[in-house]
Amino acid sequence: MKYKYIEHVADLKFQAFGKSLEEAFANAAIALYDFVTKTEQIEPKIEEKIEVESEDNKSLLYDFLEQFLFLIDTKQFLLHEIKEIKITRKNHDKLKLTAIAVGDTADGKYEIGGDVKAVTYNDMFIKKEKDQYIIQVLMDI
Repeated sequence: MKYKYIEHVADLKFQAFGKSLEEAFANAAIALYDFVTKTEQIEPKIEEKIEVESEDNKSLLYDFLEQFLFLIDTKQFLLHEIKEIKITRKNHDKLKLTAIAVGDTADGKYEIGGDVKAVTYNDMFIKKEKDQYIIQVLMDI
């Protein structure tokens, strides 16, 4: 299972899973986009490079997902998959995430469902249990 939605009264809440932190981050992006549209139906025509730097894992996750909201709003970018993703520590200080997102522009070709307004830190966590990372995110819709 890549992710699961958690019932919430007014917002979008989900948990994403992965054997690595990178895989869990990628699955969080898929969970976000599967609320907006169905990622498996998006044609892999365009690549968008994502680069974010943050102080810790939660801030990195927030900034990573925020980049996708920016891409939706400015380029009508819809995600098919995360082709590459890498998290590194930069100079023993900040964390850096680089990723290649593959998808297409909306342009009326795809059915659009939900609208995500913002990422929040509310109820957010990142933890490792046994051999799996679990990420929880609450998004304002």
